[in-house]
Amino acid sequence: MARRIAFAVLALITGLLAVVAVPLGLLTAAQDRRDFRVEAGADASALANVAEERIDDGHGTALNRSVASLESQGDRVAVYDAAGRWVAGTRTRPAAAARITVQPPVSAPHSYWARDWIVATTPVVPDSGTGSIGTVELSRSTEPLDHRVLILWGLIGGVSAAGLVAAGIVAIGLARWLSRPITTLASAARELGDGALDTRVRVGAGPPEARRLSMAFNMMAARIESLVQGHQTLMADVSHQVRTPLAALRLRLDLLSQDADEVTAAELAGAQEEIARLARLTNGLLAVARAENTTAPPARVDVAAVARDRVAAWRPAAEERGVALTVTAPRPAGAELGAGHLEQILDNLLANALDVTPQGRSITVEVDETEHAVEVVVADEGPGMSEAERARAFDRFWQGPGHKGGSSGLGLAIVRQLARRNGAEVELAADGESGGLRAEVHLTR
Repeated sequence: MARRIAFAVLALITGLLAVVAVPLGLLTAAQDRRDFRVEAGADASALANVAEERIDDGHGTALNRSVASLESQGDRVAVYDAAGRWVAGTRTRPAAAARITVQPPVSAPHSYWARDWIVATTPVVPDSGTGSIGTVELSRSTEPLDHRVLILWGLIGGVSAAGLVAAGIVAIGLARWLSRPITTLASAARELGDGALDTRVRVGAGPPEARRLSMAFNMMAARIESLVQGHQTLMADVSHQVRTPLAALRLRLDLLSQDADEVTAAELAGAQEEIARLARLTNGLLAVARAENTTAPPARVDVAAVARDRVAAWRPAAEERGVALTVTAPRPAGAELGAGHLEQILDNLLANALDVTPQGRSITVEVDETEHAVEVVVADEGPGMSEAERARAFDRFWQGPGHKGGSSGLGLAIVRQLARRNGAEVELAADGESGGLRAEVHLTR
């Protein structure tokens, strides 16, 4: 943002300088050329007044002095009579001026640009004003004019460069002043999103709008921290308050079932199953809450190694149910994850897969590495899900087809929460070969 602001200000200043400085330089240079031309014509006219005596009465002392004075300054001067014959000065024109087609005698003053020279011609008119009696031709080098114009453009360029440098310093300072609060807010928002609920920004830097935004952010962060801490405290209290009476109730039912008749014992066993189900729901809700409120910092994790480890841990349970559990992870594949999060994701996916896979079928875990992500796929050979069922599968307490009744319906909700906390995505797809379900986790490398 700071660069964009600085570039915008510099572009604006550059445009203004171009609009002002370039026309000013062109106008000033054109005025210098006009002044130079007028000055040459004036010197030629002055010399014509002096040449009138020489041509008219033959006295040329003053003319010789004037010609010598002009030639000492680098000019070339030639005086011609009415017939166009040379009278005084230099006989040859400069090479550039030699191509001028106007030749003496002339009847009116003229001046012409000839590359690096200006040629001014003027008629010599006697005091009686009866017509031209000769011509004065003055050729003057434009080198002094070119030097002045070069200095002019140098001054304009120097002033413009100094203005751009000053504008750049001001633009960078302005850009930093405007962007620093926004950058700080963006960093604080990332920290808050990563779980650092005590994140706050300093109020007092930047424009008033940025200060008000910082104050609003701090109020929002404080409110979120209060809500999350209250939620965590509530869940902890629920965990303690619910588990204790459940354990006591289960113990009392166990004692009652010891002396009860067969019918009563069957009813008590059903009550025990409901208590166990309630306990699983409570544990599942606590797991979801922990997944939502997790603040573990990300670390580099070898996804392939974790997948092999979790498959090895679940293989005995799979063999007990007559399900083949295999893993395909040929090489290390690293991803950024919170500590223990990938293990929880795989445990929940494997538990769901075992719950729906019938005896004699298989579950496969695959790990593959692409250019930008690491793909983890848990594929089962269960009954699968329709498109509508897959759309609801991540809802809390929803149970798909083929579950054994021991599920709380929270496993995939936990998987989704943990994946989102780590910038990953989870998708469910139909397995075209087996008709089962593929749970695909896309982890950021």
